[in-house]
Amino acid sequence: MSLVDHGRGAYNTTMGTSYGYRAWVQAAALCIAVAAAAPASAAPAAADWRAGVRDLAAKNFKNPAWGYSHCMRDYALARELAAADHAAVDDDVLFAAAYLHDLAAFKPWENDKLDHSDVAADIVDTILKGTGFPMAKIDAVRGAIRTHMYYRDPVGPEALYLHDADALDWLGAIGVARIIALVDPNGGSPDGPKAVKMLEDNLKNVPARVLSPAGKAMVPPRKAELEAFLKDLRRESDGLRTL
Repeated sequence: MSLVDHGRGAYNTTMGTSYGYRAWVQAAALCIAVAAAAPASAAPAAADWRAGVRDLAAKNFKNPAWGYSHCMRDYALARELAAADHAAVDDDVLFAAAYLHDLAAFKPWENDKLDHSDVAADIVDTILKGTGFPMAKIDAVRGAIRTHMYYRDPVGPEALYLHDADALDWLGAIGVARIIALVDPNGGSPDGPKAVKMLEDNLKNVPARVLSPAGKAMVPPRKAELEAFLKDLRRESDGLRTL
């Protein structure tokens, strides 16, 4: 063994190295033990479920009238209406309902024998469970989805503002764009005249079914836009005969 005079007796360098290594191992073991004793890494941030829902909608909801972009508009407009009315809404409920309300209009979730609102309300838990969504709120999401169509009666603030946002999206320039986008370019259904009939039905049936104060305030300009479009279209197509 190599011995070195270190001022007070002899220091065994080989032993010193051994002790140093042993101390390092003990320190590393302590760190590992502390890490093992620490709580498991936190679950994904609560906002992560929203990214999953948004991705699902963007990937699967492909329709020019009630696809992903419609979900985005409904969510944004519902929030705008609630803010204008100074109404408190649960944003978790509103987000989930807005992005998933037309879920059952698409495969593999659709059921042609039932109203898409009811189907989506019944199965939305299967989409949200395990995502980080606070499942204690699932019944409020179901309710908002079930009554989102203008001809149904919403209960609760999230349901009310989603209902009105969805109704308003049938009016104005965006309402025209949605319906015209559905026209079959090969002459199938709907054709041009049938699309006009759909727009006329919306003009007749939707305005009175917008229920919130802020929503009602948005009806006149959107209604006027739709009326002006239909008037101009009739003038420019010889009363729709050349449409």
